[in-house]
This record gives sequence, C-alpha cells and structure tokens, in this order.
Amino acid sequence: MTLTSTDIEGAQIVTVNAERIDAAMAIQFKDDMRAQTEDGPSRVILDLSQVKFIDSSGLGAIVAAMKQLGSGRQLDLAGLTPVVDKVFRLTRMDTVFKLYATLDDATSVAPAQT
Repeated sequence: MTLTSTDIEGAQIVTVNAERIDAAMAIQFKDDMRAQTEDGPSRVILDLSQVKFIDSSGLGAIVAAMKQLGSGRQLDLAGLTPVVDKVFRLTRMDTVFKLYATLDDATSVAPAQT
C-alpha cells in the first residue's frame, strides 16, 4: 500500500493510493500510517478518494491509526466514495470520525473548529 503525505493549512493530509483497504492490507496500512503520522500537526486528514472498497479489517485499521495518534490529535476522513461512505454510516463509524465529502471541504475547516 502506498500512502503519501503533505502538510497544508495546519493539517497533515495522508492520501491512500490504493483501491482497497481490506484484510490483506490492514497491517501494512497501520504500519504505514504510524510511519507517516509519527510527528506532525494535531489534525490528520485521511484522503480516501481513491479507495473503492473497505472491509471490517480496513475499518479496524483506520480506528487503530486514530488511536496511534494519541490524545490531542485527531483523524478526519475525506473523499469517501459512495460504497466506503455507506460502510462508515452502516457501522456508525460516522459518529467516531468527522466525514467530509471532499478533501477541499476538509481543508476549508479551520483546525480550531475540528
């Protein structure tokens, strides 16, 4: 799995460059997220716009990534495709994460408002 990271407007944007986050990729995803977000701003935005499928292992990996950030840092999700968005809403993970339709929507929110 390839993750890329950029800093913009007081937030770190981590982009998932894969179409799936599933059982086969969950451990690698967690390791890559840890490496990408070890240090950085208090707000991390995970860009999921390229992800077309996520399963329960993928959800667990994203929750684990949020926990790895520690207190005082938050993980927001942006660019969820319709299928991925549906999974987050059906599992009520939309109550755990702030979901943004697009990366632009997520970056337009000031860090103090998140």
